[in-house]
Amino acid sequence: MVDTAACESSGRVTNLESQLASLERKNAELRRQINELSMKLQLAGQGKDETLYKAGPFGTVKALRTNPTVMPDESVNPRLAKILGEVAVKKELIVALANSNVREMLEVWFTNIKRVGIPNFLVVALDDNIESFCKSKGVPVYRRDPDEGIDNIAKTGGNHAVSGLKFRVLREFLQLGYSILLSDIDIIFLRNPFDHLYRDSDVESMSDGHNNMTAYGFNDVFDEPSMGWARYAHTMRIWVYNSGFFYIRPTIPSIELLDRVADRLSHEKAWDQAVFNEELFFPSHPGYEGLYASRRTMDIYLFMNSKVLFKTVRKDAQLKKLKPVIVHLNYHPDKLDRMKAVIEFYVNGKQDALQRFPDGSE
Repeated sequence: MVDTAACESSGRVTNLESQLASLERKNAELRRQINELSMKLQLAGQGKDETLYKAGPFGTVKALRTNPTVMPDESVNPRLAKILGEVAVKKELIVALANSNVREMLEVWFTNIKRVGIPNFLVVALDDNIESFCKSKGVPVYRRDPDEGIDNIAKTGGNHAVSGLKFRVLREFLQLGYSILLSDIDIIFLRNPFDHLYRDSDVESMSDGHNNMTAYGFNDVFDEPSMGWARYAHTMRIWVYNSGFFYIRPTIPSIELLDRVADRLSHEKAWDQAVFNEELFFPSHPGYEGLYASRRTMDIYLFMNSKVLFKTVRKDAQLKKLKPVIVHLNYHPDKLDRMKAVIEFYVNGKQDALQRFPDGSE
């Protein structure tokens, strides 16, 4: 016997999900239009009399956060410009760098992007094997022209070494006028991320934070009893942005950020994520001129890191019902195994798929 009530309930849920997705797309388009108008206003005011910027009544003043984009320059790389013109949607696309060391994870990565129905993505192949592999799978791929400084790392480098290359590689994409959603390949896509971006900042990044305080910032009080009356010093803390998943707009501050990080990594033995955050957050001070780039932290339950998933979400009956946009297996070394488990849980509905894993790593 067919359970009519269950069928009707399932139909209502599907209908509601469809309506929600439609609203999210409309909201994303409205945000894009607002940002575009804000940029036009900012450009119109450049070089004009300062009275254009008279302050309004108390409580009504809001500074512009969205910098104007650069003028595209196709002469930088005509071959890449042609590829991007074919792949990008509304001048946006997902970009990942990969070499043969991560071939199996790469296949899981692009298989899920295709399953979600995201057309605008591109793999930057760092060796011949990955280029051939992507072409055989019908995956958009770009192979850079030979560059000894990049190629040596690209072909044999490990995770962190290859990760550092992206800051040099992405510069041309921005110069060509494209906004890039940079993605590591230890990421599972469950929904289209372009429906969930604000596009109001130079950099919009996922966080390594594991709750609202650590992800979005908090007042951390330092206690030094020897100071007596002044023993308590207030400090501001925030967990770092993850340099393996961020949206970056083609603006002057964005390009300066890439240049700063790439330059430091070329002569410092440093982790690219640490340098990325230092350049984004450190203010100007004696002997140092800070970067004036606007930034936004992504929602940690939509753009979820694996600490949030395994320490919190999988143990909470309500949070387990939420479907994130992406899950980044950044906190765990057994990446491929956990990526497959995430697919089993969120895509195939296997409710115990995540249970066998420890919170952290063994």
